[in-house]
Order: sequence, then structure tokens, then C-alpha cells
Amino acid sequence: MGAWPCARPGPKVLSVFVFSLASALQGGSGTQAHFTDEEVKVTQYQLAVQSEACSLILGVSWGYRLVLLQGWVSLLGPWRAGLTGARWRVLGREDLLCLLLPLTSALSYGAPGVEFTGLHRDTATVTQMHFLPGQGRLLTLLDDSSLHLWEIAHHNGCAHLEEALSFQPPSRLGFDGASGPLSLARVTVVLLVTAGDMAALGTEGGSVFFLDVPTLTLLEGRTLVPDEVLRSVPDDYRCGKALGPVESLQGHLRDPTKILIGYSRGLLVIWNQAAQCADRVFLGNQLESLCWERSGSTLVSSHSDGSYAVWSADTGDSLMTQPTVATTPYGPFPCKAINKILWRNCESGDHFIIFSGGMPRASYGDRHCVSVLRAETLVTLDFTSRIIDFFTVHSTRPEDEFDEPQALAVLLEEELVVLDLQTPGWPAVPAPYLAPLHSSAITCSAHVANVPAKLWARIVSAGEQQSPQPASSSSSWPITGGRNLAQEPSQRGLLLTGHEDGTVRFWDASGVALRPLYKLSTAGLFQTDCEHADSLAQAAEDDWPPFRKVGCFDPYSDDPRLGVQKVALCKYTAQMVVAGTAGQVLVLELSDVPSEQAVSVASVDLLQDREGFTWKGHERLSPRTGPLPWPAGFQPRVLVQCLPPAAVTAVTLHAEWNLVAFGTSHGFGLFDYQRRSPVLARCTLHPNDSLAMEGPLSRVKSLKKSLRQSFRRIRKSRVSGKKRTANTTSKLQEANAQLAEQTCPHDVEMTPVQRRIEPRSADDSLSGVVRCLYFADTFLRDAAHHGPTMWAGTNSGSVFAYALEVPAAAGGEKRPERAVEAVLGKEVQLMHRAPVVAIAVLDGRGRPLPEPYEASRDLAQAPDMQGGHAVLIASEEQFKVFTLPKVSAKTKFKLTAHEGCRVRKVALATFASVACEDYAETCLACLTNLGDVHVFSVPGLRPQVHYSCIRKEDISGIASCVFTRHGQGFYLISPSEFERFSLSARNITEPLCSLDISWPRDSTRASHRLRESPKLSQANGTPGIVLASRSRDGSPDPGHSKGADTPEPPEAMLSPMSIDSATSADTTLDTTGDVTVEDVKDFLGSSEESENLRNLAEDEARACAILIK
Repeated sequence: MGAWPCARPGPKVLSVFVFSLASALQGGSGTQAHFTDEEVKVTQYQLAVQSEACSLILGVSWGYRLVLLQGWVSLLGPWRAGLTGARWRVLGREDLLCLLLPLTSALSYGAPGVEFTGLHRDTATVTQMHFLPGQGRLLTLLDDSSLHLWEIAHHNGCAHLEEALSFQPPSRLGFDGASGPLSLARVTVVLLVTAGDMAALGTEGGSVFFLDVPTLTLLEGRTLVPDEVLRSVPDDYRCGKALGPVESLQGHLRDPTKILIGYSRGLLVIWNQAAQCADRVFLGNQLESLCWERSGSTLVSSHSDGSYAVWSADTGDSLMTQPTVATTPYGPFPCKAINKILWRNCESGDHFIIFSGGMPRASYGDRHCVSVLRAETLVTLDFTSRIIDFFTVHSTRPEDEFDEPQALAVLLEEELVVLDLQTPGWPAVPAPYLAPLHSSAITCSAHVANVPAKLWARIVSAGEQQSPQPASSSSSWPITGGRNLAQEPSQRGLLLTGHEDGTVRFWDASGVALRPLYKLSTAGLFQTDCEHADSLAQAAEDDWPPFRKVGCFDPYSDDPRLGVQKVALCKYTAQMVVAGTAGQVLVLELSDVPSEQAVSVASVDLLQDREGFTWKGHERLSPRTGPLPWPAGFQPRVLVQCLPPAAVTAVTLHAEWNLVAFGTSHGFGLFDYQRRSPVLARCTLHPNDSLAMEGPLSRVKSLKKSLRQSFRRIRKSRVSGKKRTANTTSKLQEANAQLAEQTCPHDVEMTPVQRRIEPRSADDSLSGVVRCLYFADTFLRDAAHHGPTMWAGTNSGSVFAYALEVPAAAGGEKRPERAVEAVLGKEVQLMHRAPVVAIAVLDGRGRPLPEPYEASRDLAQAPDMQGGHAVLIASEEQFKVFTLPKVSAKTKFKLTAHEGCRVRKVALATFASVACEDYAETCLACLTNLGDVHVFSVPGLRPQVHYSCIRKEDISGIASCVFTRHGQGFYLISPSEFERFSLSARNITEPLCSLDISWPRDSTRASHRLRESPKLSQANGTPGIVLASRSRDGSPDPGHSKGADTPEPPEAMLSPMSIDSATSADTTLDTTGDVTVEDVKDFLGSSEESENLRNLAEDEARACAILIK
């Protein structure tokens, strides 16, 4: 295995941390769960390769992360802190790939499911990584020129990446020979020689140092200084000029005593270490990259003028001034530099020349291309993002005579592309991991748990038909290192992502990595200008250079109105709803065969001809008419257009009743897609809500409204100031009374301190936004008869409950064609007018109602229809349970008053017990605007646990969070990568893998190994971690476990830090609360007596330690 030359600029490929909070929700119903430190753990691994979205990670300047995947090592790009100019390197071993990250961490990937992660203690950036062949070790170079040796160690049957040694080179004056003050301050290139026991370090001053790798110590007397090299070049070449930095070091595959050195000025030297002299000297132009052919008889160099040269190393002359072949592939006009070049020979007699860059500067200087030349065949691979690095998967055994490249891997700023070089046409190989989530900007997401096997197979089949592989292609994923020890998931999970270009992508979220399954596009239903633009672009293309579009990253949207805002899928009927930015609501159904059919179009006027409102936003999308061809997969059946065409803010589907409900900033509607007819339209606008008429794409603001709001705030502040002055005496009296009470026996439970919540104004902007919609079969009219109902919650704290008359279906047949009727049954107005985030109906046992078809098909326990039902209404400020059908308050928890935060996301989740296989509890999971996750019992609303999950500054991350039904969740840690977290101790997704290493380990090296620090600061905003041994099944090691009541030693305690987050399709709302973190801390210290807030003061005083496996 050799080291691959660097690509110039740093990539923006990002990695994903997976954050797991293991909770032990055990005991009987209604009991409080206790969480020990051993039950909380953090795991981190990669889900996708992404870009730009690096803003929040490197803000803490934690350097690179090293990730080992099965078969590779790769580089992930910089997030912030001026690291965009960092150098990157992709290193290859035949079965492992490594990625360098602009954090102090390293990620290694191999076969699917094989991942290793390491974290540097220094805050410098990792610039290079090199495999030590056959040893299971890795050498990393940071931008401070420090070197770190990593090795894969096995604990409890699983492999882990650990740092063994580190080396900081000296930087005294004169150490670098002729370079003087530059010394060894910056290492530009590293080369492993003699089977990885020695490393050559090229520096910016032109010197080459040699390092003993097992001990990471410099070898004295072996330094090669520029003056020694200049003795072998002609006098006229010296001219008093320096050779420049060492640009490249290449080793001879069969003769380890020879090293090819390339200097920036253009001098190439074959240095013989045994004789300490130069065997060959080549004089060329300004150098960019070097590659030594396998036999050592030929070398190829690339240059800054867009040319490359082939030199013969077998000639008798020790000095060569002219290459054997010199060509500018895309000349004769000025071209850009060829940044990297590879030469790979084949048994057939020809060879591959692969290089990046070199395009004509004037015509195609902005293209990102890799050119592949074999014999007379030239293909210019045209990518949509900047090229970071590339390498080939080929034979690296010294006894083999030919390279015989199998695949070409290209690491881009936005994605990873692998091409099969053994199949004619060189097709792309589908990646099992590192797929670009953000090929178009993510606008919404949804999770579907426990997908039936039949539906799963149909979705996979539709995806395979979208990207069929050539019949002659037998190539599989070429990175196959390591073994995946994780068991096959018992249940399949789908993650649906809606995108700005109108597509919905289906991802396999059952395991560690997100694997793409299928892509649904809705743009073909509407008339856009994209076809005309594409035809013009194709007409403008010339036959030269022979461009070939590669990769799926395409961040540009032809029409922002195509953006997907909400998605909903029924996993039992294979029907789904896709709602967009321009008010379009599509009802689709899965089909296994292509078809050609027309789509029914209907309109629903949510304003109901109300006077005084004029829509100032974008126009609606124009649908195509007539029969349209649809490929196999989800095919549209009905298009419902909301008027005005505002973005859809809420949608829900009930496939058993054939009903779909949707809401915008103007109101909500109900549509019967079986009869193709609207059932209900309700306007929720307030008479003063003029901002809702401007639309999300409008930048028009009302000056009159802004001034009015400003004067109201000033008036309120003056009034509150007068009240504070008048109440000074009363506050002193209250304080004295409290002091007097402290001297009394504490035999009476005190009422917890609560913040005062001011009610919101009824005419606030966007008060009519529909936040949630919900279908339920419950008691609404009276306690004796239950039936279908629809619930809607708005931004102004209003809840509307409609009783539905749905014709009953006989047996398994479709329901009759009679019209569905809706009658308003209840209307609830919350006191403080806080936005309603979620609504759920609980049966007589306090459990949420099953999904459509679950009870009728015996897929879930039937709900209790004998006892009284209740409805849980979650607003931004509190949770409240009302009895049905009277709608009287039963239980509530004032989150904002107690915690000083506001609710952003809510979901009901089932937590299975680890101790008892058959026991589970349903709890309410809540994410706040401070990034904390709270878990409450249902229906008692007693706090169970809370933990910091997302950074409170990451508003988009908090808004994008989606909970699963089994206690996990996803959120966008950047615009291009999801982070997965778990609140369940039993339902955890994490990588379990091993790597077989035949290299004998020296026991004496144990004394050099670095001691593990009790706590490590995490990159990417994740919490600090405490390393602890754990058993193979994920449970804590008995030797390290503590009882629930045993306190952690002080040195093992860590303050919980927050994690990054993501974006959502929800309407932009206020996410900055008026309560500061200091206020929360002050409050938590004084509310420990409350039963509802039990454990909160304890959590504040002693932060939970997090264990990493």
C-alpha cells in the first residue's frame, strides 16, 4: 500500500456523530425511571459525506477526525476557522479507506458496517494519513507537523482505533540544514518506506528527514539537505535559487533503498539511500505531482501549465533535461494546472493515465474534472463539486507485475464517487455509505418504523429500476476490509427526506449508515423551464473535451416552488402524501410497473372568498395536462391545490378512510381522494394577520405594522417599570416572609416557583398558521358513541375538532361512494395562545391510538373503547390532558414556567425494558428551543429524564428533529448530514466490527502507548466522553459498573455539552426565548421540592457522565 499524493484544497466532506442516550425505562406503569451514568452513552459514526454544512463543527476548532471504513481511509472537509485551504490526502489500501476530517478526529471505513473513529487530543488539523501495510496501524500528520501513530485494538471481541504514540518534531535554528530558520516547522509530504518501519518527511525548506516509525523518533545522520542534492545538478541550474518545498516523495515498489523526490521548482531526483547519492536527475517545469510506474523504469510528472511529462529512468545518463513524452492534453491554449496524476499498467500491454485538472483556462476553467486515458480512449469525468482527491483500487503486492486497476475512487467536496474500471463504459458503483444526503437541499424529513417486508421489497425494486447496472458489470463495492459483527436489524426503518428540487428520497435507516433506496420526483407533473434550459446546455456542448456527467450532487433548483415541505406515508397501503411550497398536495400510490395516466386536479380555497385579503406571494405551479408517463414507483393519483398557494405547514393521511388533511398559514382543508372532492375548508386568519398574505418567498414588510409593534413594546416596558416601583415594598415583605418560613420545620411541601407567562396577542403575525393535524376514532359528541374525528391546532393556540361521517366499508372492500361530511364538534382556545405543536388521543388505558389498519389487521393491540378517552394537547409552553368528550382539564405540566424553555418537537414513543422482554411504556418525548430532550410519562405527565442534545444556538438543527416510535431520533447536524440519537436503552444503533490482523504485536510497545485521558473534548459539539470498558452486547463491564445510587468520582464528571442540529420544513417561528441559561440554572436550584421536578436539581448539581463504546 502506498501513500497517495495530496489534492490541493481542503474538502468539505463531513462526518456524522451518532449520539445515544441509553435510558432504563423500567418498573410499573406510572413509576419514575432512574438513569444511571452507565446507562447513558455516546457513540459516533458516519452516515453520509457532505459539504458546506460545516459551520457549527469547527467553530470549536477541534482539528480533524479520523474515520476508518471497511476498505478505505478518506478525508472529510473543513467546517470553519479558516481551514478551507488545508491540504487533503486520500490514502488507499486494497481493502481499507481513510478519510481525513478538519477536526482532530479520524474516520476509517471498510465494508458496509465497518467503521472506526479516533480523536486527536490536539486542536490542529489533520492533513495526511498513511496506512502501515498489514499492521492495522495508521500514521497521521497534523498541520503543526506533529505525527500520531494509531492502531486498531480489540476489546471484548470488537475493534477500536486507539492512539499509541505521538511525535512533535524539534524546531531549533539550523536544524534544517541550509533552510536555517525554517527547520522542521512544516512537513509537506510523508512517505512510508521499508515495509512501514521508516518514514521520509519532506519539508517546506527542501530537506528530507527520516523517522523510525515503531518509536516515532528521528534518525540522526540520515537527513538529506538541499545542498547535498544540488551537487548533482548543473551549475547553470543552481543560479542561487532554492529548490523550493518538497512537493512529492515516491517509493520504489521493488527496491526500497530508492526514493523519488520532486521539488516545487521542477527538479526530480532518484535518491539512493544505500549509496547516499543521486542515481538520476530530471530537470522539468514547476511541479505539481509525481507518480512512479510499478517497475520503476518510468515516471510521470504533472505541471502547473496543464502539461504532463513521461521520463525514462532506465537510460544511462544520470542527467535528463528532456522527457520522453511531454504533452498538454487540452492545449494548445493556456490550461490550468494538473494537480495530481496516476500511472497504472495493465497485463494487456496498455496503461491508464488518470489526472485531475488541466482544463482550458478560458473555456472550461470552472469545471471540476478527472480525465481517464487508456490507449486511444479519453473520458473527461465532469463533476458538480470540487475534486479533493482520487486513487485507484489495484494490486499492491510486490510480486505482481501489473497494477490491473479495478476501480477509481474520487473524493469530491460534496460526495464520494467510485467507478468500475473493469466494465466497458466505466459505470459508477452504488455506494453503501457516504451517499450525498444533500444532493438537493433538505427541506423536511419523516421516519417510518417497522416497514412491512412486502413494501420494503417493492421500494427496493423500484429503486433498482431507476439505476439499472450494466449486464456485463460484475463489480461490487471494492472496499471490503474488516468484518461487520452487528446483527441484521429485526425491523426495517425508512427515513424520508424532502428536497428543494421537488424530490423525496427514501433511505434505509435500519443500520449504522444511511443507504439510498429510491428517489421520487414530483417536478415532472408541473410545467417548468428546466427542459428548455437543459436543451440549450446540451446544444452548447462541444464534442471536445469528451465530457461525461458523473455524480448525483445537484444543488440548483429550477423553481423554488417545487420544494417539498411535508411528507406522510401509509406503510400498509403504500400510499403517501407530498406537500410543497406552492400549496400543492400530491396523493401518490406505489406501482410496480410503469404507466401512462392523467392526474386529477382539484382546488381548495382556504380563504373562502373572504374580503380584504390579497395574496402577494408566488403564483401556483401549472400542472401538465393529459396522460403522462410515470416510471415504476410512487405514481401521483390526485393533485390538490391550496388557494392561496402558500407553503403547506401540516399534513396527515388516513388511508383507511381515504382522507388527507392539509394546512397552510391561511387555514386547513380536508379532501376525499377516493371521490376526488373536497370535504372541508376552514380559514384561520385573524383580521390583522396581514403578514400571512406575503408568502415565504416575499421580502415585503409592513412598515405600519412594525411601528405599531415597536410602540406596543415600549408602552409595555413603561407600564411594567411602574409596576416594579410600586411593588418594591410588597417584594420586601415577601422576602422577609420567606426568611421567616425557613426557620420553621419543613413539614409542608412548598409550591414550586414558576415563571410568569404573558399571554400572546391575538393579532400576532402568522397567528393563523396551522401547526398540526390529526385523525382519531374517539368520543367527541357523547360518551356512548365514538367515530372518526379530525383535529387541527394553530399558531394562536386554537384547537378545532371535527366529527366526520365516513361511510363504513363492508369487509375489505372500498367504502361506498357517498360523500364524507364534517361537523365542528369542539373548539378549544388555550389561555396564553401558545402555538399548538402536537395533538394525540389516548384510549382508556392511557395509550395512543394505533395507526390506520394496525388494529383492523391485527398488527397492533386494539384500543380500549370502553373507558374514557383523553386528548393530549402539546403547546410551546405546556402539555395538557383533557377528558373526552367533555374536554375538561385533567393533567398538565407547564414546561415554560418550570424550565424556562419552549417546546419545538413532540412525539409519543414506546420504550421497551432491557430487563423484561415483554414490558414497555409509552412516554412523551419533547425537544425544546434550548436543545434539551425531556421525557414525560403518559398520561400522568411526570418528568422522567432530560438531557442536553442539540446546541441551543443551532435553531435549524432543532427545527429539523424527527422522533421515531421506538425512542430514537434524527436531526440535521449540518445541511448535509444527519445525526442519530437514542433515548432507549434497548433500541440502540451503533457500529460493531472487527479487523483481522496477522501482524505480530510487540509487547514492549505497550510502554509507549499513551494513557487514556479521563475525558476528551468532542468535535462537532458533541458532549464530552468518559472512556469505559463495555461488554460486547453493549452493557457496561461489571468491573466498571456502579449502582444507581453510587455517585461518580469527581474526576469522572463532565458537564453535558450540547450537540449540533438541523433544518426543518416548519414555518419560521420565534426560536429565541426571553429566558437565559442563567435563569434556568437559578430556577432549577430552587424547585427541587416539586414532585413534577424531582431529579432536576440533582441533574443540575451532578452532570451525567457519558460512556462511549
